Amino acid sequence: MPIEAFRTPDDAFADLPGYGFKPRYVEELPGYEGLRMHYLDEGPKGGDVVLCLHGEPSWSYLYRKMIPVFTAAGYRVIAPDFFGFGRSDKPVADEVYTYGFHRGSLLRFLDHLGLNRFTLVCQDWGGILGLSLPVDRPDAITRLIVMNTAIPTGEISPGKGFLAWRDFVANQPDFDVVSLMKRGTPGLTDEEAAAYGAPFDGPRSKAGVRTFPALVPISTDMAGAETGKKALAFWANEWSGPTFMAVGMQDPVLGPPAMKLLRSQIRGCPAPLEIEDAGHFVQERGDVVAKAALEHFGG
Repeated sequence: MPIEAFRTPDDAFADLPGYGFKPRYVEELPGYEGLRMHYLDEGPKGGDVVLCLHGEPSWSYLYRKMIPVFTAAGYRVIAPDFFGFGRSDKPVADEVYTYGFHRGSLLRFLDHLGLNRFTLVCQDWGGILGLSLPVDRPDAITRLIVMNTAIPTGEISPGKGFLAWRDFVANQPDFDVVSLMKRGTPGLTDEEAAAYGAPFDGPRSKAGVRTFPALVPISTDMAGAETGKKALAFWANEWSGPTFMAVGMQDPVLGPPAMKLLRSQIRGCPAPLEIEDAGHFVQERGDVVAKAALEHFGG
């Protein structure tokens, strides 16, 4: 049976501040028939690819400040919206959303566009999923830009901050995305905060938002824990590419302590760029991060 899904009307995305990018869509991904996934594809088609992956409860709007820096340097930037977020379709039933559902859709999306080699830019769930890609595609990632995320394996007990966040979101059927973004992102304007909430229209559209935190593998018997272990082994022992790390220092859940651990898990990861006035959504200082990363990489 087709998956019942909410599709946000196009006019919800009209005139969003700083987001003048052309929407693109892929339909009928194998295993996801009937669902439409949105993505951005900016910059020269022949340029080296930069893949930008968002997390909870954001979407590709999160990368609006990084994309122009990368494209000006000659890169092709791909930024998808995971199902349940942004301009992508949003299955209405909570049980549709699983670790495998999200990870599988990312793999099928990469296959569809033929993305075999790219710089990975990731944060939050974009990191949880993106950093797992080498389990299936060990040669795909050529460079890494990582921000406020983790490689969960279920072997490290989560902090109280994460558990409180998970339980809070699970008990908010009509979770207030706009207020969260405004409260947790220093310097965000009211118009920008509203843009983060543009994809959503009531509880029916927010199943993805409600379920993402509960899918993080925090015990070894959860889906994704074994994949996380394999991914961790890759990053700790096999990774040899260049890495750039940026940390939003005001993040109460995936801030300095979590990123210190992640740095120790990524072979050759240098000291991070610490952005003192940034929170969890460090991409809101994305122009600074992107310019520093390109300088670090040498262009």
